[in-house]
Amino acid sequence: MTARKIGILGAGSWGTALAIQAARTGCDVLLWGHHPQHMDVLAGDRENKRYLPGAAFPANLSVTADLREASRFSDLLLIAVPSHAFKATLEQLKPFAADNIKIAWATKGFNPDNGSLLHELVTSLFSAETPVAVLSGPTFAHEVAAELPTAITIASPQDNFSNELTHLFHSNRFRTYTSTDIIGVEVGGAVKNVMAIAAGIADGLGFGANTRAALITRGLTEIIRLGLRLGGHQETFMGLAGLGDLILTCTDNQSRNRRLGIALGRGQALEPAMREIGQEVEGVLAAKETYLLAQKHGIDMPITEQAFKVLYEDLSPIAAVQNLLSRELKSESTGQ
Repeated sequence: MTARKIGILGAGSWGTALAIQAARTGCDVLLWGHHPQHMDVLAGDRENKRYLPGAAFPANLSVTADLREASRFSDLLLIAVPSHAFKATLEQLKPFAADNIKIAWATKGFNPDNGSLLHELVTSLFSAETPVAVLSGPTFAHEVAAELPTAITIASPQDNFSNELTHLFHSNRFRTYTSTDIIGVEVGGAVKNVMAIAAGIADGLGFGANTRAALITRGLTEIIRLGLRLGGHQETFMGLAGLGDLILTCTDNQSRNRRLGIALGRGQALEPAMREIGQEVEGVLAAKETYLLAQKHGIDMPITEQAFKVLYEDLSPIAAVQNLLSRELKSESTGQ
């Protein structure tokens, strides 16, 4: 198909990997980052050595630190910044945005201001008619950059937009599926990071595969409870953006959230552990937002609650596990 111009906002590992993937499929890509010095280094190296070493930039991938330039260059914009920077990026973008702007994102998390979903934030800052979409699923940036087989979900309430993105990113090593359930995909992508921290804590404490499998399964139950209450669809949580992403982040040490949990389980304090990881750990903020949403809607999310208390109330990891194990006995079939 005819090459399209795509602006990708966020020059971390995931934004860079998506920029490389879009360029591989024939798109003209402009990758934006907010640190001019970092973008100058990327332009000179033709590689993001800090976040994605070894992945050379295709010739049709350019970089900029000028958000106005990225906006004017692009037929559509894909945001790949951390969730805490999502609103600020949109606010900076708005003065430059065309009336017919199309906005997609690969950010996983909630709006930290009020716990709202990211598509709600986009439509509130732009309009209800703005085409919106989210890309999510079991994806590690290094594997996408290395062209290892990967599958993702692209969800949008506008079928035309999700189909457009599908064709722009799809390749023989990067399979794309569409969905209309933007709520379910967003919830799955945000809350799985909380469960990955919990699974890491269990492994850091020296517990085994039995514990990890139980946490993943009961974690999925919590994701489904919240997702259904917010308007998501059951089948979404059994797909790539639900169960698939949950398994990935809970079981592989490429996950920063899992690595943080392991460090906490081994007795390391939160701040030093995060500094050691050196990149955004989305599950820390997501744990707070998910816990507050569960409280607001009266949803039983015990794993989320214990993760929140470890991260924000200095509860010891072993005490959190004991709290989970000492809960009242219940029937699995009741959904509680």
